[in-house]
Amino acid sequence: MPDFRRLRVPGGCFFFTVNLLERRGNALLTDRIDLLRDAVRRVRRARPFAIDAFVVLPDHMHAVWTLPPDDDDFSTRWRLIKTFFARGVAATERRSHVRRADRERGIWQRRFWEHAIRDDADYAAHVDYVHFNPVKHGLVAAAADWPYSTFKACAARGWYPETWGCDGVADVEAGEPGG
Repeated sequence: MPDFRRLRVPGGCFFFTVNLLERRGNALLTDRIDLLRDAVRRVRRARPFAIDAFVVLPDHMHAVWTLPPDDDDFSTRWRLIKTFFARGVAATERRSHVRRADRERGIWQRRFWEHAIRDDADYAAHVDYVHFNPVKHGLVAAAADWPYSTFKACAARGWYPETWGCDGVADVEAGEPGG
């Protein structure tokens, strides 16, 4: 079994990608957006963190979070979000023999991708990546058109013009390959 080592930075800021197990043609996250929002709210009440940027696409999501000082445990937060969400979804998904034997659901990929934000430029690149992702995937023509994103809240804070992410904006390079 691989030994995954995650960078632990108490009070750190991190970029994440979390995927459904079966991505192709799956719109579970946007179809059940209220359930996902409730799962995130529940976890934030129990284990606070700041959401700097968030986007939910049909089959995956990206986020930039800042953890509280003296707290580096983002893994438990994601485990709880995934668990609370899965509990609200009927168990109709395909499951491998291994997942059935372990009494594990087949909704989520087992792990997630994380990146510790290094500096202001890295932060800006990843927040942009989060907000541009629906445009990148051809879901909308402009970031402001995607309803499952923090883009409009960030634009209201003056971080972006409302038309950011429209035609003429180059693809945003940040995040992980294929996300």
